[in-house]
Amino acid sequence: MIPKTLRRGMFLSPLLAALAGCNTVVMNPSGDIAKQEAQLIIVSVVLMLLIIVPVMFLIIWFAYKYRASNTEAAYEPDWDHSTKLELVIWGAPLLIIIVLGLVTWISTHKLDPYRPLDRIAEGRPIPASAKPLVIQAVAMDWKWLFIYPEQGIATVNELVVPVDVPLRFKVSATSVMNAFYVPELAGMVYGMPGMEITLNAVQNKPVTSVGFSSNYSGAGYSDMRFGYRGVAQGDFDAWVQSTKAAGGGKLDRANYLVLEKPSIKEPVRRYAAVDDDLYYRILNRCVTDGVVCQDKMMNDDAKKAREMAVARYSPQQAATTRLAQANGEVCTTPNDSVKKK
Repeated sequence: MIPKTLRRGMFLSPLLAALAGCNTVVMNPSGDIAKQEAQLIIVSVVLMLLIIVPVMFLIIWFAYKYRASNTEAAYEPDWDHSTKLELVIWGAPLLIIIVLGLVTWISTHKLDPYRPLDRIAEGRPIPASAKPLVIQAVAMDWKWLFIYPEQGIATVNELVVPVDVPLRFKVSATSVMNAFYVPELAGMVYGMPGMEITLNAVQNKPVTSVGFSSNYSGAGYSDMRFGYRGVAQGDFDAWVQSTKAAGGGKLDRANYLVLEKPSIKEPVRRYAAVDDDLYYRILNRCVTDGVVCQDKMMNDDAKKAREMAVARYSPQQAATTRLAQANGEVCTTPNDSVKKK
């Protein structure tokens, strides 16, 4: 006969085996920003457990002490107040909330994705000569496009970065909002059409992992993943040269419009060259010929608004308006005459 404790262990073994396969990268990342975010999670949970654990313990203790069969427990039906108990009940949570709010406020500003990095890792400040590697990330349906403007290459569903080099991502999207997330590297940011989000991060160890869109964005969302690798600087340079030498073609506007069409489970692609203004046109939604770029459209609208304001509120018109108001008259438009009410 199998002992009862052993039978219970056999029942739990499949669950423990399943848990053994869990990926704990969120709590044990290899990038400094993600590591600081993991520490913030731990601190927040510990602070909250300072309330949760005592409350759960007291529930059990009170239920046991004041059970019906315990005739030795004090019976005080008229008791309704304790100053000491009130101080503990209200003071302890208030103090924890203040500490938690302070920690969160400091971390929110320190880990702001737009904030330039001030260190490579703990105890390792960024050298004065260090220059961030700019990577332009575009969320498409349903794949990821990465443009390396300084290296003049582009990839689809593959992101390779050098270790211990500041990274500056410029994240946008083509049609719908997508969440750009590499657990090894940093927190999640959203890419939106016609907008650009900046994410500063750094990879501290060589790693092979995966990044993905972490919020639902359509039919191919579950396969909207890309390979992520952190490599040494020399290996990164070699990868760039091999991408150029492979002759994967040039990602110009015509090829981009083909790539932009929705597709699922898109294989890794590498482009040996890329149009210098392609990302600018993606961001301003004017890749197609004949479409006015959004920034030009907004600048033209702002210019027209300024010209109308100058025409409407020229010194002469302003004086006429003040005179009309003083005489109880109404001024309509710059070209209209002053009319009596």
